[in-house]
Amino acid sequence: MNQATNHPALLVELLTEELPPHALTRLADSFAQGIRTRLATRQLLASEDATADIYATPRRLAVRLPGVRAQADSREIQIKGPSVAVGLDAEGQPTKALIKWAEKQGAEVSALTRGHDGKQDVFYWSSTQPGAVLADVIGEIIVETLAQLPIPKFMTYQLADGLTTVSFVRPAHRLVVLHGNAVLPCTVLGLAADRITDGHRFLSSGPITLENADSYARQLREQGHVEPEYQARRVMIANELAHASQQNGGILAVNDEEQQQVTALLDEVAALVEWPAVYTGQFDPAFLAVPQECLILSMRTNQRYFPLFETNGKLKNQFLIVSNMRIDDPSGIIDGNERVVRPRLADAQFFFDQDRRETLASRLPQLAQVVYHARLGTQAERSERIRRLAAALAPATGAPVADAERAAQLAKTDLLTGMVGEFPELQGTMGRYYARHDGESEAVADAIAEHYQPRFAGDTLPASPTGLALALADKLETLAGIWGIGQRPTGDKDPFALRRHALGVVRILIEGKLTLSLPALLEQAFSVFDKLPAPAVADTEPSDKAAATGKKGRKEAAPQPFTADVPGLSAFVADRLRSYLRDRGFAGSDIEAVLATGLDRLDLLEARLAALAAFRRLPAFESLTAANKRIGNILRKSAGEGSADDKAAVDPALLKEAAERDLNDALVKLQPQVQAHLQQQDFTAALQALAALQAPVDAFFEQVMVNAEDPALRRNRLALLGGLHALMNRVADLSQL
Repeated sequence: MNQATNHPALLVELLTEELPPHALTRLADSFAQGIRTRLATRQLLASEDATADIYATPRRLAVRLPGVRAQADSREIQIKGPSVAVGLDAEGQPTKALIKWAEKQGAEVSALTRGHDGKQDVFYWSSTQPGAVLADVIGEIIVETLAQLPIPKFMTYQLADGLTTVSFVRPAHRLVVLHGNAVLPCTVLGLAADRITDGHRFLSSGPITLENADSYARQLREQGHVEPEYQARRVMIANELAHASQQNGGILAVNDEEQQQVTALLDEVAALVEWPAVYTGQFDPAFLAVPQECLILSMRTNQRYFPLFETNGKLKNQFLIVSNMRIDDPSGIIDGNERVVRPRLADAQFFFDQDRRETLASRLPQLAQVVYHARLGTQAERSERIRRLAAALAPATGAPVADAERAAQLAKTDLLTGMVGEFPELQGTMGRYYARHDGESEAVADAIAEHYQPRFAGDTLPASPTGLALALADKLETLAGIWGIGQRPTGDKDPFALRRHALGVVRILIEGKLTLSLPALLEQAFSVFDKLPAPAVADTEPSDKAAATGKKGRKEAAPQPFTADVPGLSAFVADRLRSYLRDRGFAGSDIEAVLATGLDRLDLLEARLAALAAFRRLPAFESLTAANKRIGNILRKSAGEGSADDKAAVDPALLKEAAERDLNDALVKLQPQVQAHLQQQDFTAALQALAALQAPVDAFFEQVMVNAEDPALRRNRLALLGGLHALMNRVADLSQL
């Protein structure tokens, strides 16, 4: 029989006002884990393998733990005291030190025992410590657990006495603490523990008196119309959404991005209801004339509805409602939600109609009135910088320069529209609609929508050449501008999303197959900030002390001038590049080896890495990489001594030993072969060709002394090794492997 079956379960429930939905699962998991851990620490769990049942609804956090002891087992403890030499005097009588130590332990000297601690004989005091009593410590355990919850924001409120103030994520109303069928008396947040809980706000007939810890979930479901398990509610909702979608001949998502949004909304609504039911609502088909992205966002964001789509991706005039009321006649609920959504959609229609009264081009002067950043000027100045970059990048993406420039000019104008003002998530998307309405070319319209891509991990790249150029220009301008004024990410803080922009640049260069040098791009990006105003010195706000004395506050130091830090920004982007490549399954050492050759052609990195992986499988790999490291060390040491130039030409007349002549011959023969492979971007063949060097390299190090006494011979041999080293590291720095 499992030991845990001899001990009843423990239930702890805290009933509250509506908890923040996005924090619910984190709070519930932390609540359950905190109580379990503290019970285990006090040895009150009958089994260390006991699994907690976690319950979480909008109005409650609860946990049930099976097999919880009423009292932990007693423990035998042994305390080491003074050494025998210190505890006894020359006549063998207890010293004052020993007597005082014994009194401190509450023991008689005669009750002490003697033993050896591995070094000397010492006195010990042995006693039995009673185990923790659950009823005595449960209040302390709950209080400690609540103090450690990941609460996003505290609320402070008064208890019923009108005097006591407490703080928690939301006001708490009931506390249940049951061990088996017994209430464990304790007080937490001013609430005395009981066995009474509440069910559904409207569907429950009244307070529920819990029979025992094991009946909690059953009684809530049967009497309270509450499904207490978050995951169970989520599954219920997901199944009903799928069923309702099928019944209405629609689907919930048309692509992976849509599915991610549906999943996120499902997570949220499962944290908002206790007894979910899914109903179908509809809206006037006339609203379908509005861009469906606006309608979708309004329904999902404002109302938490699930829009329905045709299989071709077109929005239907139907939506699914996740209600907290499972009733026989939901017509009132459906009618109420349809009335609520109507003005929301009407607002979207109004913004759409109003925005089209002005062209995007007519809004260009307004960009000069919108500050982008105090140090970097207005949105108009920013748009001009992006235009210059986009024009320069257009040939590399195959985009017409005129299209790239026009798209860059208009890209930020939809920020001034009413629709984007209401729904910032639609920036770019609405720009495409309005550009088409204004008669702009499809290339320009598409680029306006695409230039924010990729917006998140896994997002698609711009599909059009103009969009690709504009997206790259936009991200480079952001990186160079924010980095140049010193606003760099620190720790987990990245207010300007520079990490996301850097990853976007990496993905565009690699997945877009652009033959561009990253350092050159960054240098170009910094160059467009050539008309920034000089940073000004500003007074700080007066300090409290200054305000009290009537003196001015001290002046801040002038902000540092704009700095075109190409190496620093290159290193920052390279860090994102490393993460990107690791996520794609490449080994860290291989990544470092390839990046050591430079960041000029990111589009070739994956081919280089694949070639390196194939090179690792060659029999000559270990020998050649070891030789490469040895050569590198020799060249670095010689360069430091100023005794050699590793780029010097080899003089065949000074090749005295057969082994060095053989190595030079092999090198001369191999160089054009490797160069030809590299020109064809066949990196695998280039590396595999190096296998021919194994024998002459091994013979060289066995038979030739590099540091010859004759300076001319030494320089010539170092030149030979320098040429060999350069050839071996054309694809990757093999010393990094």
